[in-house]
Amino acid sequence: MSESIHWDLGKLYSSPDAAEIHTHLEQLSDQAKSFSEKYKGRIHHLSAHDLAAALNSYEKLQTLGLRPYLYAQLLFCADSRPDQHKMLLAKVREDWSTISEQLLFFELELMKLDAEHFTSLLQSEALQPYRHYLIQLRKGAPFTLSEEVEQALKRKDLSGKEGFSQLFDELTASFKFAFVRPGESEPAEVTGEELLALLYHPDGTVRENAFSTFLQKHQEHALVLTACFNNLLLDHEREGQLRNYPDLMTPTHLSSETEPEMVEQMMAVTEQNYGLAREYFALKQQLLGLEKMKNTDIYAPLPGSNRQFSLPEAKQLVLGAFRSFSPQLATLAEGFFTDRRIDSHPAPGKTGGAFCMGMLPGYQPYVLLNHTGNLRDVSTLAHELGHGVHFALSQQQNLYHYQAPLPLAETASVFGEMLLTRHLLAKETDRQLRIELLCVKLEEIIATTFRQNALTRFELAAHKKRGQQLLSPDDYCELWWQENAKLFGDSIEMIEPYRWGWAYISHFIHARFYCYSYVFGELLVLALYQQYLEQGEEFVPLYLDLLKAGGSAPPQELLEPFGIDLSDPDFWQKGYDFVRGLLEELKGLVEIK
Repeated sequence: MSESIHWDLGKLYSSPDAAEIHTHLEQLSDQAKSFSEKYKGRIHHLSAHDLAAALNSYEKLQTLGLRPYLYAQLLFCADSRPDQHKMLLAKVREDWSTISEQLLFFELELMKLDAEHFTSLLQSEALQPYRHYLIQLRKGAPFTLSEEVEQALKRKDLSGKEGFSQLFDELTASFKFAFVRPGESEPAEVTGEELLALLYHPDGTVRENAFSTFLQKHQEHALVLTACFNNLLLDHEREGQLRNYPDLMTPTHLSSETEPEMVEQMMAVTEQNYGLAREYFALKQQLLGLEKMKNTDIYAPLPGSNRQFSLPEAKQLVLGAFRSFSPQLATLAEGFFTDRRIDSHPAPGKTGGAFCMGMLPGYQPYVLLNHTGNLRDVSTLAHELGHGVHFALSQQQNLYHYQAPLPLAETASVFGEMLLTRHLLAKETDRQLRIELLCVKLEEIIATTFRQNALTRFELAAHKKRGQQLLSPDDYCELWWQENAKLFGDSIEMIEPYRWGWAYISHFIHARFYCYSYVFGELLVLALYQQYLEQGEEFVPLYLDLLKAGGSAPPQELLEPFGIDLSDPDFWQKGYDFVRGLLEELKGLVEIK
């Protein structure tokens, strides 16, 4: 496609075989050795000033190692087919594992500092730039093992869980699908993203056949995919036993800075509101004129809706929406296009879906898309550029505080979607298009809250059952079916191949229990957006400050300027009350003759 953009990774390295990559890896090895010789066994003797110097050196080591690692990941995600890309990713992963093992002592010794001495160090001005990182690090101390055991765990991870994750990525990226495209008579080879894009096709048969083809390919590889899941789940359970974690989700709660009771409360409130999704499905069924709604009909376009958006059109809409809120956001988002930090369209060997890779302080983020031109792709662009401006604004933080904690990771992305929706609604006077816009927004919210909640419940159920026995493909299929049935109830008929819907969710492979963060992020953004509507311009600097803060403080502290109390049981319900308002707005439009 002439409008297609391929990202330019030249600011990282000139090519996969650039000599600079190997030079940096050699420097990393030498500097890691020097760091170890200087500090190993001596952390408890360091003054606050010397500890600050050590933290600064450690940050530089991390940056030196992560730059080639992230470059290799971007190469592989854009095209996993070349052996050169696979070999480079394997090389940097193995080197990084070796270095991480060598540097493991540093954080372990920080965790073991005497409590009184640690408290005293935190009062020092020299350590204020690292304060939150140090406090968070210490929270993991009760679950940390000896240096020898930690080293052994890191060493086995390379050929253990990381190996299975890589196998999953390479296998699913290699899938080729034979499918008769709409309007054609002979089957052609298509990508998985092209099949998933057909879930938005106006013909129900096309939608069902496309999704069935996609899922059946995963079923054909049940042996390997089930092995990946079984081994990764077992690895998580066994490591949890070694570390004496009180709960399967404890590592996620520690890294996300969330309380188990708060997350469970959020999920319970979400389940209490599943009826909102079913109400919407009934309305969508009416709009589509169907006797029965299948899960392949949820994202179907409305009759007469066939509008397509080129990438330049999508760009202008998103930048316009961002600019209406803050010119700074629009300028930062536009930089992804001018600097060619976007890879835009589906291609063979390319990772499915979309993501924004945050990179490092000093290195601008990159966005991967699979743009096919529908309205949801415009929203996806807003979502990923939201992540992008979040990372761009948090560049002022050091590496320790650069990434927002998991519950706040979706704050800018979902806010970007909301800005886009209201921007489009403000421009459109056509009732039918306004109905379509509200449908798309409600479907996004349902996918980001109710569906992600069901995914989290499935993941929990699968982990618990795997702790008791080896799971068969049918076991995973049944657990998946049960959790989705709780959401859909009698309003949606699930097609039989959907039993394999669990097999393509990469979050289950790469990040334990990540999915609840989407629920958190969506409900939080609905609350923040409501404040924006009430406060107007005075809200904007507060919001930008939140994005600039990255992960420099706990989520609750970062949200204090907005008066948000995450422990308040009514907070989560307010988000669904907002959803109720959107649903009623849609109902009002549908009833107009």
